[in-house]
Amino acid sequence: MTPLTLIDAPSPNFNERRAPPDILVLHYTGMRTGQEALARLRDPASEVSAHYLVEEDGRVFSLVPEERRAWHAGRGVWQAETDINAASIGIEIVNPGHEFGYRAFPDAQVQAVIDLTSDIRSRWSIPDARIIAHSDLAPDRKEDPGEFFPWKRLAQAGHGLWFEPAAERIAALGGFLQVGDEGIGVVVLRSGLHRLGYGLQPGGTFDEETATTVRAFQRHWRASRVDGVADGETRATLMGVLQLATAESVTGVLN
Repeated sequence: MTPLTLIDAPSPNFNERRAPPDILVLHYTGMRTGQEALARLRDPASEVSAHYLVEEDGRVFSLVPEERRAWHAGRGVWQAETDINAASIGIEIVNPGHEFGYRAFPDAQVQAVIDLTSDIRSRWSIPDARIIAHSDLAPDRKEDPGEFFPWKRLAQAGHGLWFEPAAERIAALGGFLQVGDEGIGVVVLRSGLHRLGYGLQPGGTFDEETATTVRAFQRHWRASRVDGVADGETRATLMGVLQLATAESVTGVLN
């Protein structure tokens, strides 16, 4: 791991935790410049913050101590946790986002996120299945860090879940599911998304909430097409990611 140098930029926007953090949430700033984002995260009037901000050139700013509850996630849920701020560490990644000209994340920035994640996990027990996007915990409100973030590269460095299904596994699932569909395929899909961690409840109807959740899943794990339609690749990927998450959970219990 590359030695990590932090730039101290304290924010007053935090309060006390109720338990040690076991979730890591990645965001993009969604503002025109990193300077604007840093100023907002440190402004008492904004009432928002994060533990870290990573600039495009790889600089890492430390805003809130990890032992404190930063205000980065807002309303959402992951694996039944509804107070995400209390349970998580938040990393803001400088990028203008979908509103201001979304673009690829530079290599130096991605490497800094990897190094920072390694550093954080050296202190806290954060399972791979709880390294998530802001859009994962709040699919109805958020898109960040978006489909350009290289989750595969992060997972190859040892952080987070990643699965690429074989062609025959995709083909075996047949067609696609979309808004208006009903039946056992939808039951399996919604149950799988819920088991992975999304707030979507099990059910047999593919409604707009299901489509929104599928889009969030695609942004993280199948970014080649983010359309809310559960095609064979999306469903096969979900099955594989779930298997990895289950295996991690079992290993954690055994250890």
